[in-house]
Amino acid sequence: MTDEPLDVARLQRRLAEFAAARDWQQYHTPKNLVSALSVEASELVEIFQWLTPEQSSRVMADPDTAHKVTDEVADVLAYLLQLCEVLDIDPLAALAAKIDRNEQRFPRA
Repeated sequence: MTDEPLDVARLQRRLAEFAAARDWQQYHTPKNLVSALSVEASELVEIFQWLTPEQSSRVMADPDTAHKVTDEVADVLAYLLQLCEVLDIDPLAALAAKIDRNEQRFPRA
């Protein structure tokens, strides 16, 4: 790991380099990445599944659970960033555009 600031493009490059070093690019099709993303999101859901709203708000207070949540969030983000790379989507631009559309659809009260 480097001491350079984190940004989306740098993380995408690291993920691509990691996959290339293991000859995994052949498996990183949009279909496979979306499937993996769904699995990882489900693993995140599993942590919260039977918690009350109050318990879910305190989930990061337990170090073991916090570690699990953090790892699953990282897995979800990794697959999402890889999907964006394969489909040539700028995730930050896509999010900014979606927020713009939502501001139009749902004006302030």
